[in-house]
Amino acid sequence: MLITQVMNHITNKPTNQKTIQLKSEQRQIRREVQGLNEILNQEKSIYLQISEMIENDILRDVFLEEEKVPSTNELAKFFKINPATAAKGVNLLADQGILYKKRGIGMFVSKGAKQVVKNKRKEAFYENFVKALLTEAASLGIQEEELIEMIRSQKPQE
Repeated sequence: MLITQVMNHITNKPTNQKTIQLKSEQRQIRREVQGLNEILNQEKSIYLQISEMIENDILRDVFLEEEKVPSTNELAKFFKINPATAAKGVNLLADQGILYKKRGIGMFVSKGAKQVVKNKRKEAFYENFVKALLTEAASLGIQEEELIEMIRSQKPQE
């Protein structure tokens, strides 16, 4: 209420609580969109980030099998990027069998897409982390049993 009175005094315009709440919500939306744009400003190609975001949403059940995903134009508008860049990210997933196109309707999540994404990510995890871990363990003389015990002693972070 005090904010409303101060706003009335400063602007000489009547301001109600709904207006203040709306402006606050608009600021929050702008912050969220800026946060998403920061994700797209990293060194990785934007189209790869778009495909990874869709994959993440499939893994988290935001997009379910046979469900429509945002169009390339919607993605382009939301992230303020070229529609061709958004299309490249979506088409990458289509090439991998994660999405499929219904002509004239849009792109949809394929049956079994969640498992395809999991398998893809597991392979990448092995290539990028497990191999490096084993190589480093060998160079430090850490035996297999010791390495397994190190892993078991750590609780997963929740």
